[in-house]
Amino acid sequence: MARSLLIVESPTKAKTLQKYLGGEYLVLSSRGHIRDLPKNELGVDLEHDFRPKYVTIVGKNKVISELKKAAAGIRDIYLAPDPDREGEAIAWHIAEALGDKDHRFHRVLLQEITPKGIKEALAQPVPLNRPRFESQQARRILDRLVGYQLSPLLWQKVKSGLSAGRVQSVALRLVCDRERAIQAFVPEEYWTLAACLKAGQPPRFAARLVKYQGKDLKLTNAGEIEAILTRLEDAEFRVAKVEQKPQKRNPSPPFITSTLQIEANRRLRFAPRHTMRLAQGLYEGVELGDEGPVGLITYMRTDSTRISPDALDAVRGFIEEVFGPDYVPKSPHRYKSPKGAQEAHEAIRPTDVRRRPQDLKKFLKKDELALYDLIWKRFVASQMSSALYQLTTVDVAAGDYLFRATASVLSFPGFTSLYQETREEEEKEEKLPPVEAGQVLELVDFDPQRHFTKPPPRYTEASLIKELEDQGIGRPSTYATILTNLQDRLYILKLKNRLRPTELGLAVSDLLVLNFPDIMDPKFTAHLETDLDRIAAGQASWLEIMRAFYGPFSQELETAKSHMAAVRSLPSGFRCPHCGGDLLIRWGKAGEFLGCAAYPDCNFTCNIERNEQGDILPPPAGPSLSPGEKTAAAPTPAASLSGLICPQCGRELVVRRGKNGEFLGCSGYPRCRYTRNFMRSADGRLIPDESAA
Repeated sequence: MARSLLIVESPTKAKTLQKYLGGEYLVLSSRGHIRDLPKNELGVDLEHDFRPKYVTIVGKNKVISELKKAAAGIRDIYLAPDPDREGEAIAWHIAEALGDKDHRFHRVLLQEITPKGIKEALAQPVPLNRPRFESQQARRILDRLVGYQLSPLLWQKVKSGLSAGRVQSVALRLVCDRERAIQAFVPEEYWTLAACLKAGQPPRFAARLVKYQGKDLKLTNAGEIEAILTRLEDAEFRVAKVEQKPQKRNPSPPFITSTLQIEANRRLRFAPRHTMRLAQGLYEGVELGDEGPVGLITYMRTDSTRISPDALDAVRGFIEEVFGPDYVPKSPHRYKSPKGAQEAHEAIRPTDVRRRPQDLKKFLKKDELALYDLIWKRFVASQMSSALYQLTTVDVAAGDYLFRATASVLSFPGFTSLYQETREEEEKEEKLPPVEAGQVLELVDFDPQRHFTKPPPRYTEASLIKELEDQGIGRPSTYATILTNLQDRLYILKLKNRLRPTELGLAVSDLLVLNFPDIMDPKFTAHLETDLDRIAAGQASWLEIMRAFYGPFSQELETAKSHMAAVRSLPSGFRCPHCGGDLLIRWGKAGEFLGCAAYPDCNFTCNIERNEQGDILPPPAGPSLSPGEKTAAAPTPAASLSGLICPQCGRELVVRRGKNGEFLGCSGYPRCRYTRNFMRSADGRLIPDESAA
């Protein structure tokens, strides 16, 4: 009979641990949280110090009964949910459910599910951590107070089924602010001039004009270029200076939660939620044939770049053995963790560096293997030698003008022989011929190039996560859920991996910013995150933080109930094909649709269809259709000719106007549905935005 009971939150984790621990321990799972705030009410007593009303989650009575039955007669109970604040709350509620009269509870923090990691964790149990539990409880109550009181307000003022959240709504604001910056952007023309030059030996190379009479040069129009070319007609191009210097590029630190989500999105196109689901499985254990379930990576919810001494020794030995001694730096790389990081955790790394990705192909699914490969390579590369480059700069004088060419040549690959940074993959190695100061060069040709400044890009899931982390908004472990919620509520669209707010998202964000300026202020949200860290560290009272937050918030809430504007529809910029009235963007149970403002006199409705950039397409003509019913194609409203040709069908492109402004569309619509955003230059010419292609 087992002498001790070990409780974790995951059945998979329980299975892996039971294999390692054998019959001395009985390992059971709580299957996540067993208690939480009720779903059908606020669940927080505002009159009595924000006392939470915890209830047993539906379906968990049976789990609690099983745990109580297993605990009968056992003195020592080890609680090993995940080693973070959420896991602390699970452990706390399990202890309360089982009662402490006949038991001694020990908190076990499993950083990795390996024989060594389990042995160390069980040998060093700690008491339940009240400050960490109170920090989680404060976060849960804060989120409940905001979500359960703001969401009904949106149901009343906009439409039912909407949601607002303490961190979610700030993330939405960032996306909306970026969209407004894009819409307000006015492109500016600028020019560059390069000289194609030839030395005694190949290759030819391009040197870019950078200075005039020793001062930096900014070229804004074709006239300036023509004047310069005239002055340079008989100029001699002579090498003024050749400078060579070594350059070093250090590897990136091993992954933490946020950087794993960012890089998996950039490289593998994984949504953050998918990344975290895969990582959870790799941490809890994967069946490896005769070995049984094995935990392949360390705990995946971490903000620390720390590596244990044993793991450090193991990876340095592995690098020397596989790559050679030159690839092992004299002293290990030490990386700085983000502010407020929980240094008790490690970075995300493989539990056994000698378990190479290729060795796991027959055990892992495609996406699991891709993520493990990314984690493994990033970790090993983080302790490899730096990459070395030789940077050459050649300055070429031509009269009062100075041209410059640069080239960076890899002299020692270091970590790049295993792991290429995203930016490195996009870089091309330039080559220069051997030249020396005073050498006269032959001018082959000039290459003037016209450019226009570009608006800031829309966020990707990766860049939004980075922005949230940089501003200290929320916790990396919550980012995946936030992004999913924003898309599920139709606040944002994901288009070619870029995030664009919908008309609904913009309207909701504007309402919340106007009526709840503190809640929607990124700095305020970041400060509150710091307060939660202080609670976890035992440096602040959770009740004091709650009182300081709720007083101003409750006042804003009461004011908004009577003063917040109702937004039941939005202008679409289109005319009703039946009566000529304005068409409005509306929302129903089936989603968004266009409806005539003259309703009930005019019953025209149609589904909203969008182009690749997310713009609403003009409505078809024809009979009124119910939202959700497919519409027939029809002629588009009148539009102005652009003078540009459709690259798909050869017809002329026309300028159309949608809810978010003008865009280019094919005059052959609906047969050809080509669309493209565009910019106007200072002289009014149309410039298609090819970055969206």
